[in-house]
Amino acid sequence: MNDPSGGIALILGSGPNAPLAADWPGGQFDHVVAMNNAWRVRPDWTHHIHPEDFAPERRPADMAPDQQQITYLDYIPEQNRFGGVVYAGGTMAFTTGYWALGALRPRVMAFMGCDMVYPRTGDTHFYGTGTADPLREDITLQNLEAKSARLWFLAAQQGCLCVNLSTAPSRLLFPHALAQDLAELPVVTQPDPALVAPVLEREKQLGYVAPTGRYWEMLDRFDPDALAEVDRLWCDAWRAASVVVT
Repeated sequence: MNDPSGGIALILGSGPNAPLAADWPGGQFDHVVAMNNAWRVRPDWTHHIHPEDFAPERRPADMAPDQQQITYLDYIPEQNRFGGVVYAGGTMAFTTGYWALGALRPRVMAFMGCDMVYPRTGDTHFYGTGTADPLREDITLQNLEAKSARLWFLAAQQGCLCVNLSTAPSRLLFPHALAQDLAELPVVTQPDPALVAPVLEREKQLGYVAPTGRYWEMLDRFDPDALAEVDRLWCDAWRAASVVVT
């Protein structure tokens, strides 16, 4: 379990509201983990995380000594520690959450610009329009709410509270919080094992693993209906837990 006195990690995505985080005082965050283009939002990011196909010219050209690049070589092992990408969800918001949970061991993970709600017209990202992972056909993205519930439960088991700093419509089920209140948030309550254990056992029974993270190269091994069943179980656990959402 994480040390309840551990730090606060800002998980920053590229949603249209991400620039709202630009003026938040940096001293309240122990880590600022920027996904893909989100490193442009504020200069004090500590970790830049991106997939292997993220174009080199879109990555930061210069880094301070205390800034790190996080690649698939770093995040796939962490995802695998928490059951693997097939169950975790193959989008950078969840990938980043599991990496941060395992590598940084924070007390709080606060998500901003990670709502995964994409309008049919207008800007989909703070820099304009871009490719939206959850809009593609993908067996790991059938139910984004279920994937967020899974991350919340597994983080809570580690003593880490996941919250959403966004006030926009969101696919994340996390409780909402204000950036200025993060330091005062209580230690997360351990979830009832009776809610979590049966879902993890079902995942184990299915045995859907992609050790390299390249699950799209082995889709014939995974039953979308079985994954949808797992998603329903996570949603059922979430409703039973009655997590307070402000």
